[in-house]
Amino acid sequence: MAEKLTEELLSELLDAPTIDGFVAKNGLGHRKLGEYLEELLEQKGLKRSQVVHMANLNETFGYQIFTGQRNPSRNKVLQIAFAMALSLRETNRALEAAGVSSLYSKDRRDAIIIFCLDRGCSLQKVNEELYRFDEETLC
Repeated sequence: MAEKLTEELLSELLDAPTIDGFVAKNGLGHRKLGEYLEELLEQKGLKRSQVVHMANLNETFGYQIFTGQRNPSRNKVLQIAFAMALSLRETNRALEAAGVSSLYSKDRRDAIIIFCLDRGCSLQKVNEELYRFDEETLC
């Protein structure tokens, strides 16, 4: 079943007779990054080892991110997003699950990252674009 859009949830929340029923019905809670990444791996038919390698992460550190043993930085989550070819929505959900800020189109660096995500760029390509604009690269 597809995840509901924020607007749909907001409409249901405002129409709900009680908050208890709304929360129970929608299974709301804080999503853990490792769980979300594992869910995405399954949906996309990817292997963790392949993603960790493509994300240019240390093998042990990458494994610990996926199992929830380590809290990655925003850049590490973005490296994983590019390695998994995540959409902007999926990337922002991963960033939120990691407890870091989501991508913001009014920020120049974030705008470059969003542009590259939308176009399916590789991690190398986004780093080249960030470097070209004199912005901090992801790795």
